[in-house]
Amino acid sequence: METQEIGVIVGRFQVHELHEAHRGIIESVIAKHRKVIMFLGVAPTLVTKHNPLDFVARKEMVLQAFPQLTVLALPDAPSDKDWSKMLDQRIREVAPVGGVMLYGGRDSFISHYSGDFATKELEQKVFVSGTEVRKNVSSEVKSTTDFRAGLIYAAFNQYDKVYPTVDVAILRDNAVLLGKKPNQAKYRFIGGFADPADSSYEQSAAREAFEETGAEVGDMQYVGSARINDWRYAREADKIMTLFFTARYIFGRIQPQDDISELRFFPLAELRKNDLVEEHHVLFDLLKQKFLELGTEEAFQA
Repeated sequence: METQEIGVIVGRFQVHELHEAHRGIIESVIAKHRKVIMFLGVAPTLVTKHNPLDFVARKEMVLQAFPQLTVLALPDAPSDKDWSKMLDQRIREVAPVGGVMLYGGRDSFISHYSGDFATKELEQKVFVSGTEVRKNVSSEVKSTTDFRAGLIYAAFNQYDKVYPTVDVAILRDNAVLLGKKPNQAKYRFIGGFADPADSSYEQSAAREAFEETGAEVGDMQYVGSARINDWRYAREADKIMTLFFTARYIFGRIQPQDDISELRFFPLAELRKNDLVEEHHVLFDLLKQKFLELGTEEAFQA
């Protein structure tokens, strides 16, 4: 046993339980060193698919299986150099003296590390994908109290979120295209949630315009932004914030699609705020103000 050396394991361990590959790495390091420190990477985000578990949950998981370990948090850093420096500093905070060896498995931190200590990649005989483990776990609903408590814990340990949406006033001549959803008596501007695959909010707006109306649009102009008092989030801390655009109809067969049941062009001179669902009244005001600023209020007398 290398009694003068400290073994350090660095990893994320973003799984619900330690699998065989994890245990193999930990056990091999424990066999080599009297003192073993584990640093768990901590992302700046909360509850994502890649990082669903916080530090405390993972620490308890590790200590349940290996109570002899010292388990500490290691926040992510914007650069590998800064991260390496922070890791070295934290190692010496808990182990001021003694030789140190850092261990990692396949696809570990080692290629990103540029600190002062030696590193060693452990040979793995078992390979388990953490992504696949998380995917499999996510498809299973358990009937236990702990499972339900865990869901509640995750829901409360998140930042309050703003969901970005886009809305677009599709203009043709002096008229605007509005849509109506099933079981709603009033109209609304065309729009929906921005998609992570979109390259910009303008692209989101053009995509939503096509998906809901079949229209190709151009000359996209930003009008403004506003919080939308959507009934679905009325009692939630999370809210919807929309970015509002105007766009010119170019071509395409206008027909209701997606979750729109009816489409209608409203002459701007005849459009009234009361024609719209209440949550889009704020967008009506933004559009009217935009026309006033452009000096075209004669087309918008509402």
